[in-house]
Formats: sequence, structure tokens, C-alpha cells
Amino acid sequence: MSRPGTTEQRSLAHWAEDGRAGMEAFYALAIEDYRQMVAARDWAADLRGHAAEGRVRVLDVACGSGKFPAELQRRGLAEAVAGTRVEIDLLDPSPFSIAEARSVLAAPFAVRAEHEVRIQDLPTGVGAFDVAWATHALYAVPPEEIGAGIARMVGAQRPGGFGAIVHATSASHYLRFAEAFRTTFAPGSVPFTSAGQVRAALAAAGVAPAVTTLRYDVGNADRATVEGFLQRCVFDDSVPLERMEAEGGVGAYLAGCHDGDGYRFSQVVDVITWEVAA
Repeated sequence: MSRPGTTEQRSLAHWAEDGRAGMEAFYALAIEDYRQMVAARDWAADLRGHAAEGRVRVLDVACGSGKFPAELQRRGLAEAVAGTRVEIDLLDPSPFSIAEARSVLAAPFAVRAEHEVRIQDLPTGVGAFDVAWATHALYAVPPEEIGAGIARMVGAQRPGGFGAIVHATSASHYLRFAEAFRTTFAPGSVPFTSAGQVRAALAAAGVAPAVTTLRYDVGNADRATVEGFLQRCVFDDSVPLERMEAEGGVGAYLAGCHDGDGYRFSQVVDVITWEVAA
């Protein structure tokens, strides 16, 4: 049987020291997500273009382990925004995640504040951000609450502020595997939120997003790493790879992802950006 609890609860349980091995297996493949999204646009220009008096305030929604700002740092963000102070607020319901993200941040980022809450629960007094982003961060938000979460994210931005959400579409591995796993092993669990639902929520919040779609593959031949990656994809380490390969919709899905030497998974990811009306 699949581990009980809502998707949000299982996600939170995995963002803990006990889940570090699974997290490392996950990022052995998922680090490509961050490489692709950082290469997809000029994020330094987004930050510089929304700064005021040499400072830009950023809200990192569901900051996770800080892989997105870390990749920006690795790609030379400090030099690209030289002269601009990037003050970042870390938001996540997991104190472990906030600590992990803080530990990897370096110039040009300076942590201004921490918010140990879900985005839909962020107090309304917190706001006026120049930039707000959520990168592969909102899958576990219940579909019936994504509207409230997106509305609060947009509401936390100043007029003229820039927003970005990077999120897998229903054609991507993350959503396809999660749905196959749900129907095979956890029929009572809450589905993941898709990029299409995020876009609809943004429209309901009164912004007109622009969308760029990224397509790329991630893969690995080591079975233990693949198992950890897949388990982390659904925040459930109760089903070993051998069972996944043998049962139901998950088995059929994985059969189509085997490339002879190992597994290769196709990602179709939307980079969704907007400007808040001034």
C-alpha cells in the first residue's frame, strides 16, 4: 500500500533530514531541470530591470533546497547584476528546506526574511516584492487551493513587479508518472497540480502570463538512483522499483521509458512569466 496522508503531507515529510538520501537521488536527475530553466531566459535582466535604488526584493516561493538560485550563482549571476543588491525572502512550510536553501545562497543573494508557511497562508502584511518566483515548487498544492496560492503570490508583488513560475505540463514525466502512480498504488491520493491549472489561476488573479515551453530528457542507468528519483517524484518511498516495473499503469509507463541502458524520462515544462499591472 502507498504511504497514507495527503500529497502535501507526504511532501513535507520528505523535506527532512531523514529524506536526504532520496533527495540526493532525485537531484542526480532533476538538477537538469534547473540547468534548463536558467538557460531559458535572461534572469539577470529580470532582476536588474525590476530593481529600485540598487536593490531588488525577491520572494522565493516553496524554496526547497535552493537549487534555482544556486544554479543562477553558478552561471555568473553576481557579475551579471553587479551593483544590484538582491534581497531574498525564503518561503516554505518546511524548516528543513529553508535551512537548506539558506545554506547554499551566496552573492548576490542576501537573505532578508524567512516565512515558514504555505504560499496560500502567507500573511497579507508581507508584500511589495519586486520579483516573485516558484520553480518546480507547486505540485503538491491541492488543485482546489492553487487559485488561492497564486492569488496570494501575485498579491505579494508590487505594481510593476515581475513574476515567474516554472512548472511541468500534463505531458511531462512529473505529471504522467504521478498520475500513473496514483491510479496504480494510491487511488485515494490528491492529484498533482499541472501547469495548465497554474496558468488558469494566474488568469483568475488578473495577470496575463507569457509562456515558453521547454522540452528535454533526464536519465540514469543506476537502478538505485532511478528508484530514489521516482520515489521522490511522488513523495512515497514505500514502493520499490521492482514493484513499479511490474504493476498496472506505472509498469506500462516505465516500460516506455526504458532505453536499454537505463531509464530516460521526457520533461515538458512551462516557464510562465508576467508583470503585475502598475
